[in-house]
Amino acid sequence: MIGNSTQLILVIEDSDEDFEALQRVMYRQKVQNPIIRCADGDEALDYLYHTGDYSNPKNAPRPSLILLDLNLPGTDGRELLEQIKQDQNLKDIPVIVFTTSSNPRDVEICYRNSVASYILKPIDINKLKQTLQSFLTYWLDIVVLPDSIGR
Repeated sequence: MIGNSTQLILVIEDSDEDFEALQRVMYRQKVQNPIIRCADGDEALDYLYHTGDYSNPKNAPRPSLILLDLNLPGTDGRELLEQIKQDQNLKDIPVIVFTTSSNPRDVEICYRNSVASYILKPIDINKLKQTLQSFLTYWLDIVVLPDSIGR
């Protein structure tokens, strides 16, 4: 078992297939962390700012970690990252970009906006599983995340 049952992971991912792959790997590794998925940038903004369907803060607890796809419908991941890192209440949440974009400009923009890691999504399913396992081991078992309790 890895992770911490009190530290929520917010996954902002529009691909059902990629999200299902993440869930399968998490199940196999017995990850304890609760997961919330937002399928696009606008839903993620509603979640983070407690608006729309997430107006009740009890239904939208503060994440300890954000896994962010860049190419999202509506508000894209680049805009979302910039907004999160400019917000005093959100900027200390580690954001890991998980994307198919190998564009050097995207990498530069993300690191300029204080992304914690930039991970390329492999196309091959076996490499995707390996990448997800490495992500989970590093971020949930090795790294100490900011304490989200009491916020």
